Amino acid sequence: MRSNDAIHLGLMLLALAAAYLMPFELLLLAYVVLGPAHYFTEISWLHDRSYYLPHRGIAAALAIIAVIAALIDNASWFGFAMWGALIVCAMLAATTSAIESMLLFMTAIALSALMYSSGSSLAVIGILIPTLIHVSLFTLIFMVLGAHRSGSRVQAALVAVYLIAIATILLLPPTAEIRIASFARVGQDYFGNVGPALSRLFGVPGLVLDTRLTSLLAFVYTYHYLNWFIKADVIRWTAVPKARLAAMAAASAASTALYFYDYAFGFTFLLALSLIHILLEFPLDALALRQLGAAVQGAVRARYAAPVAATATRPRPTGTRGSKRPPRSR
Repeated sequence: MRSNDAIHLGLMLLALAAAYLMPFELLLLAYVVLGPAHYFTEISWLHDRSYYLPHRGIAAALAIIAVIAALIDNASWFGFAMWGALIVCAMLAATTSAIESMLLFMTAIALSALMYSSGSSLAVIGILIPTLIHVSLFTLIFMVLGAHRSGSRVQAALVAVYLIAIATILLLPPTAEIRIASFARVGQDYFGNVGPALSRLFGVPGLVLDTRLTSLLAFVYTYHYLNWFIKADVIRWTAVPKARLAAMAAASAASTALYFYDYAFGFTFLLALSLIHILLEFPLDALALRQLGAAVQGAVRARYAAPVAATATRPRPTGTRGSKRPPRSR
């Protein structure tokens, strides 16, 4: 096992242990302390790669949409903004022809009409896209892609450990007590809508931000941030001028300080910053989905092509019963 993989595993287990011991406190601290550092450094990394978009001006439009969305009180309109931005980014970054773009657009229109007709589906998607979908699902997709590209069994095992950790929290939820009551109240204010959204999505009544769901969010958020930081030597997000690194560190510290100075305004600022980084990452997310689909398709083809090729190249037996030609004598 490489040292980086060992650190990766250690941080994952550390996040899991912390989620069991102090889920309410960990969720808020991870979001407020680790979050800004992740947002600023990833936006910087995406900027150097033109946000995986054909024009950087589109990224500016996405950032404006994110700021407006942070101020929207209507859950359905917020969901429409998230969903629409994701589809547009997928069309720009993950399609390779006009036909693919048209098919994706038509599919999105049909799904949008279905969600609109069901009443609360747009609100549900708006809650889940910037939370569990972005933080957990796309993290898993990037982990799977990394393991596939490297061919590393250790990285594949890390994917399995991640899934086992989530299953463990869901099946054996912690019984940790709230140590800092104010953190729990603030967490309820800011993440309390995730439980009802999952309840409507899966048809399971009564889901709320209890210890189980809080632990899940605490783990996936903490690991999402840590996973980004430990990939510095892989994706080289630190390969920027020192002045920019210093500016990002200062901005991150100021964002955290702003939250503790005035948590209401600070959270609004962090929400806007979080949404900016999420929307700017949408093109990369869409591209990763396409690459994962191509990898799965290639694996399926290789699995079924090998037996066919072996059958086609297998030499035919001679001199067997039923053959019209007799075997040659030596």
